Order: sequence, then C-alpha cells, then structure tokens
Amino acid sequence: MKIGLHFPQAEIGADFEVIREFVQTAEEFGFNHINVPDHVIQTRTPRGPMPLATNYTTEFPHHETMTTLAYIAGVTNTLGISSAVIIMPQRPTVLTAKQAAQIDVLSGGRMRLAIGIGWNEPEYEALDMNFRDRAVRVEEQMEVCRKLWTEEHVTYKGRYHTITDAGLAPMPIQQPIPIWIGAIAEPAVKRAGRLADGWLVIAMDQPGDSTKAKFDSFYEAARGAGRDPASLGIEATVWAGEDEDPEEWARTAKAWTDLGATQLLFRPRGQFPAIQKAVQAFAPIMKDI
Repeated sequence: MKIGLHFPQAEIGADFEVIREFVQTAEEFGFNHINVPDHVIQTRTPRGPMPLATNYTTEFPHHETMTTLAYIAGVTNTLGISSAVIIMPQRPTVLTAKQAAQIDVLSGGRMRLAIGIGWNEPEYEALDMNFRDRAVRVEEQMEVCRKLWTEEHVTYKGRYHTITDAGLAPMPIQQPIPIWIGAIAEPAVKRAGRLADGWLVIAMDQPGDSTKAKFDSFYEAARGAGRDPASLGIEATVWAGEDEDPEEWARTAKAWTDLGATQLLFRPRGQFPAIQKAVQAFAPIMKDI
C-alpha cells in the first residue's frame, strides 16, 4: 500500500530549513509521496462556502505549489511529489504543463499533477480567470497537457486553446505525467473516472455508505468510458487528531482499503510540533498497512 503525507501548508511556517527537514524525514520514514495543496491568494476575511472559507484567509498562509514541489524535488531522492490539488482552471494551461514537465525532469520522474476545479471564487477573480466555465475548461486542459507531454510538436485548436506547431523542450521523463483529479461532487468524481489516472477522495470524506456511493460512481464512469477501473488509482485520507489513538488511524486505513482505496494520505492536525509527533507515531504503523 502506497502511503503519502500531507504537506502542512499553514502550520509549517516559512523557514526553508524546517521544510527541508520535514520532507527529508518523510522520505526517511518510508512515505511514498508528499501532497502539496494549492491556494495562490487568500482573503482578509472568509469569503465562500463555510466552513472551508474560514481556513483560507491570510491567517492561513500557503506556499506556492509548483515552486515548493521543485524545492522538495531538489532536497529528496525517492519521495514522490504531487500537487494535491492544483486548481487547474485558474492557471494558464501551457505554463502549468511546462512547470510540471520541468519538475518531472528535476525530480527524475517523480511528478504527479493532481488537479481540481476549486471552490474559491476570489482566487479566480484575482487571477483574472473565469470561475463559471471551470468544469468545462479543465477537460480541455487535461487534453492539452497530455499532448504537450507526449508530442514533440503540437498543433491544437480547441475551445480555449490554440497551439500551432510548438512544443515543450525539455519534455518530461514520464510521458505523460500522471493526472489525478481531486473530487467531492458527483460530476467531478465521474470526470475522474472518465478522464484521470486516479481520483483523490477529498479529505473531508471518510469511509461510509455515502463514500461507497462515490466509489461506485467512479467505477461506473470509468466503465462507461471504456476503461478498466482496476487500472485507475484511488487515494483517500487518514486524518490524525492530536489526542487520537494511533490504532484508530490504522482502523481508518483498513476501512479505506476495504472500500477500495489503492493508496492513502496521512494528514495530521494541530500545531506543527503535534504534526511532527503524529508523523513519527504513524511511521511504524504504516509498515503494517
């Protein structure tokens, strides 16, 4: 079972040496990959759906995802690196494809581009991107990225993109780089089943009947698109509270694997010292999952 670690954006602070030590420790403990979330700009006061918006003000800083992944690539050797999730429709597609390709080169082929369409309209506003067409646009973005990662020269005319006999150089090591979709709403879960290499179950979802229904929708969408669901990945989150028994984390992990998750993400909560303590406590448990 592949188990990744959540990068604690707000809690870790801005000391690059602390960030380096955290990701290197994750590698030493045997985590398969690290997921770095994406929020480019935060509002002064909460704006958007609650309770999500309360954690995305300027009181909760976020490091920029792609440059952070590049840094992590440079200070680790085997740790997989993943955006989780990059809000793709608020970013220029070709530039994002170029950044992902470069990170893949610098990491020796360890990059995963996990994407979503987001919920935070103020970010779209500040980045001068259209919030209303993001679901339609992201599908074309995926197509464009894959072409750029696998074809030396691309000619493409779509609804949102025009490329004329041009390409990325250098190209990525992985051709194509895996694209996963983070999704909670049923249309997005089905999009993952139709188009992505895997689905990241959004962290607020936990094992249960409602989540099983989403797994079924994912499988159904994959089969409807002529794909084998067994060839696709599903990553689910194991939350870790400060006062929880580590054995509870193992039980949650088992519940997810019984439901059909192919890999897991460990996400401790609390202040940074508590997060470090939880990572250390989880490391020996991880080996038995």
